[in-house]
Amino acid sequence: MQIAEPLQRAIDELNKLPTIGRKTALRLALYILKSKEENVTTLTNALLALKTDLRFCNTCHNISIDEECEICKSTRRDKSVLCVVEEPSDVIAIEKSNEFNGVYHVLGGVLSPLSGKGTDDLNIDSLVKRVEHSDIRELILALNPDTEGETTALYLARLFKNSNLNISRIARGLPVGGDLEFADQATIGRAFIGRIKVE
Repeated sequence: MQIAEPLQRAIDELNKLPTIGRKTALRLALYILKSKEENVTTLTNALLALKTDLRFCNTCHNISIDEECEICKSTRRDKSVLCVVEEPSDVIAIEKSNEFNGVYHVLGGVLSPLSGKGTDDLNIDSLVKRVEHSDIRELILALNPDTEGETTALYLARLFKNSNLNISRIARGLPVGGDLEFADQATIGRAFIGRIKVE
C-alpha cells in the first residue's frame, strides 16, 4: 500500500529517534494526525524550544537554560564532591533519588573504540581542568556497569591516580525488592563485592 508522502516523511523522521521502530513511528504519526491542531502546535513548539532555549552548562555539561546550570550555581551543593556521569539523563536519575548533594560532570558518552568514541570525543579535558582548578576532594564515577562504562571508569581512575582525590564507584548489586533466584551471576557477584557492614 502506498503511504501518503507527508505521513511517510513523518514516519521516517520519527523512526530516526532512539528506540523508535517503524511500527511505533507509524502509530505516533497517526496519533499526531488525529490530534487537535493546537496539541500538535504545542508539541512542535516544545520540540523547537529544546533547540532554541536549552544549552549545555559551561561548567558541567548538564542541560541548562543559562551558561551555568542550577546545580553548579547553587550555594547549597557540596562542590568538593564531583559525580561523573555519562549523560544528562543520569543526572536526572540521581537527582530523583535525593541522596546526592554534590555537583556533576557529564562526559557526553563513554569510551567506545568500536563506535569510534575516544577521549577527544568526551568532556574529559574539561574534567581534568575542573579538578586542577577547584577544591574537589572526592570523585564518584557513576558510569553504567557495562564494558564501555567499566573501561571509561578504569581510564579515569588511572588518569587521576596520582592526585589527592578520593576516587570511588557507585555500588552495584541487587535492586531493592529483587530476588536472588532471578538475578544473573554478574549482579550477584557485584552485590557480594559491594557488600556493606551491618551495624
